[in-house]
Amino acid sequence: MHLSEFKQYAKELLNIAMPIIMGNLGFILIAAGDVLIAGRHSTDTLAAISIATAISNCIITFGIGLVTSVSPVLSNYRGAKKSAKKYFYPTIRFAMFWAFVIMLAILAFVPLIDVMNFEAKLVPMIKEYMIITAFATFGGYLHAALKEYLQAFEIVLFPNLVTVFSVFLNILLNIILVFGFGPIPSLGVVGLAIASFIVRYFMGFALLIYCFKIMKFREYFNTKEYYKTLVKVGLPISFAVMIEFVAFNSIAVFMGQVSGVYAAAQNLVCTLTSISFMVPLAISNAIAVKVGFANGANNFVDLKRYAFIGMGIAVGFMACSSIVFASIPDFLVKLFTTDIDLIKISVPVIYVLACFQVFDGLQVSLAGIFKGLKRTKIVMITNFICFWLYFIPVGYTLAFKYNLMLLGFWCGLISAAILLCLILCIFLHKNLKEMRKSLNFISSDEF
Repeated sequence: MHLSEFKQYAKELLNIAMPIIMGNLGFILIAAGDVLIAGRHSTDTLAAISIATAISNCIITFGIGLVTSVSPVLSNYRGAKKSAKKYFYPTIRFAMFWAFVIMLAILAFVPLIDVMNFEAKLVPMIKEYMIITAFATFGGYLHAALKEYLQAFEIVLFPNLVTVFSVFLNILLNIILVFGFGPIPSLGVVGLAIASFIVRYFMGFALLIYCFKIMKFREYFNTKEYYKTLVKVGLPISFAVMIEFVAFNSIAVFMGQVSGVYAAAQNLVCTLTSISFMVPLAISNAIAVKVGFANGANNFVDLKRYAFIGMGIAVGFMACSSIVFASIPDFLVKLFTTDIDLIKISVPVIYVLACFQVFDGLQVSLAGIFKGLKRTKIVMITNFICFWLYFIPVGYTLAFKYNLMLLGFWCGLISAAILLCLILCIFLHKNLKEMRKSLNFISSDEF
């Protein structure tokens, strides 16, 4: 492949990825804004939302994983010259059904907070935050579904501009509702939850209005096959994402039972890594769209080039990110808190996080390739093996048996990420080899 060809493929990927990067950064900066405001309010507030979001996100991501199947499925349809636009209303119905299910699941979990051995002062705050978050799922899922729908048509600028605007809206609402302003009293944790509620519905309805403005839609009810495909592709994605989220957020739950400051430290560290992770995640989304289109068109050359060029961009960015994290850990932590204990716990973990970054970028880009190929069961199974069967017992042992606490969990995460990348690379090589043989056979037969 010539340099000019490389630049062309990279440009096409980045044309999709750049607005998504902007939107993903906006999305995580909304969460970072919550952490920033909570940390400024009190360490207890930060600890409470850290535990609440750790639990809620594990439930929410299951349905979000199903919704993220929309863009690769519709991209494959477009690549195969099939109609995709008609699935607008079915996509919304699919998202709202799962939003309702997830809302009930979160509400059902709230009573269990009383028996999970968290610090007594944190329990009421955790429950309040989760209850309000449960009713925000409809806005969040509407936004996620429509963003995926538009992404399938490579319409990515406006949806991500909405997310960026929402960062500032969220911070403004947090300041007003958490600390109080004029007649509005200080609401603390409840204020954070209400701000998130308003922002999620704003983002969802903004995209809904935009879709009606740029396209005309007709109702379409013959959707059984579409829903079946979404579940077939999305269910493994959901389980894969949920497996990873449970693994990450179990750290906050385990450490929160020791002390709220450890849960706060985990949330702070996760916020930092999530900011950099949004870039390879956006590239992964772009890979899924372009690989999905090439897969639907049976274009093996384009498929392979988009996959490997995208992977190189993602890993290269995370390597640069690792250098930044390792260079200024104290500065990064102090952006969020002045609590001395919190700083002492978080800084050593940042050094470990710096090593973790590169493998995190590699695994998410590999996941994007398999998503575009509609072979998501592989990602689900490898995530289960590496994060549940390997990471949780290893991390728990390092944390509590060897008294490394939060640092022990992150050492376990690095080794799990390396194992995950190794397995996915082996499966990708095998799948590409099989696809090449299959396409060569078809070409020979036609000739």
